[in-house]
Amino acid sequence: MKTEKQKMLNGEYYLAYDTELVKERTDCKRLLHKLNITEYVVGDGTKAVLAKLLPNAPASIYIEPPFHCDYGYNIICGENVYFNVNCVVLDVMPVTIGNNVFFAPGVQVYTATHPLDAVERRSRENAEPITIGDDCWIGGGAIICPGVTIGNRCVIGAGAVVTRDIPDDSLAVGNPARVIRKLGKEDKLV
Repeated sequence: MKTEKQKMLNGEYYLAYDTELVKERTDCKRLLHKLNITEYVVGDGTKAVLAKLLPNAPASIYIEPPFHCDYGYNIICGENVYFNVNCVVLDVMPVTIGNNVFFAPGVQVYTATHPLDAVERRSRENAEPITIGDDCWIGGGAIICPGVTIGNRCVIGAGAVVTRDIPDDSLAVGNPARVIRKLGKEDKLV
């Protein structure tokens, strides 16, 4: 029989108040407290906390506190990932982030979702993974919803709500976010 954690990681309905999952979230919150309160000024102590909090992220990750996540171990990052202040990553399932990705203040990344039926929603939830490609910039206050893939070299406008996949080299804005144009060589800084 599968554990609730196995169900969670498989994207199946699971019980969020399972003892093992509550303990893991509590351990994560303790590390977040150190990051957000004790080690608020970025330095050597911060790097040690981040190494424990985000074991699947390289040492090059840079986070401006405060930062919030559910588990930490489901955040898988490439090199040179930057989170500005007040970002939230609900990493019930993997959030895979490519290289050179920048998150502006207040970005929210949600893998967690719930049944639409009110009675079912009382006791169970599930999640869908999120993937963000290389060289992306996610604008301030953007929300990335469960199951979304954002391609390489994309820009997501401030306040956008990304509810569906965004192809490579796209500028997407709005609620719900839609691609308003392709990005190309003419968009490079001189």
